[in-house]
Amino acid sequence: MEFIKVTEQYQPAIALIQLNRPKELNALNPQLMGEVRDALQQLDKNDEVKVIIITGNDQAFAAGADIKQMADKSAIDMQIMDQFSTWDQIRKTKKPIIAAVSGFALGGGCEFVMTCDMVIASETAKFGQPEIKIGTIPGAGGTQRLTKAVGKAKAMELILTGRFLSAQEAHFYGLVNKVVPVEMYMHKAVELAKEIAQMSPVAVQLAKEAINRSFETQLDEGLMFERKNFYLTFASEDQKEGMKAFIEKRKPVFKGK
Repeated sequence: MEFIKVTEQYQPAIALIQLNRPKELNALNPQLMGEVRDALQQLDKNDEVKVIIITGNDQAFAAGADIKQMADKSAIDMQIMDQFSTWDQIRKTKKPIIAAVSGFALGGGCEFVMTCDMVIASETAKFGQPEIKIGTIPGAGGTQRLTKAVGKAKAMELILTGRFLSAQEAHFYGLVNKVVPVEMYMHKAVELAKEIAQMSPVAVQLAKEAINRSFETQLDEGLMFERKNFYLTFASEDQKEGMKAFIEKRKPVFKGK
């Protein structure tokens, strides 16, 4: 891996992917995203890993896409390159992903954050879709995910002006889960990951799938999908153990089966 660092046992049951192009403020190029996709696919297969954290560094999660690689491309070039098919594969990751964000998360960086399931932000984090300022629009889901996260009016304002959101504003609008001092954002991400890692891996993955489906379907279809996954948990040993432990007033021991 040239542009990311992967620690499969960063903490017990928790893996870490760190974007590692510091000189470019972790600008996202196709190779980096391909490495992230490959790492996530590998971690999805690792039964020891329950939760994945993705981060950059204190200065930037990712300051955007690598514009130098796109500037001279034609519309046909971009379609043939099909760079967003990698993002589609990343979106299919089954295990929960927490983004630990400090500094810039702009353009593709903001879109990458929004493909994650939860976001812990440092007080220095800045989010935005400034593509309009270079004559284009978000292409990796920004117009869709940002609108669902913050609402139509605010998404219109942010995307049509290219204005940034502070960490506090992002929290107010529901884009991030928690804002903490810069020296605490990784600690809080690990804290959240540890809490989730204690739960049934089967139930966690089915719940993630059902929640994501709510963004992709009409309500009726989403409700039916949720119901199917709810019933499916009753085929797991974890469900039996969880309910038995509740009745017996003890802590459950989940095995991911």
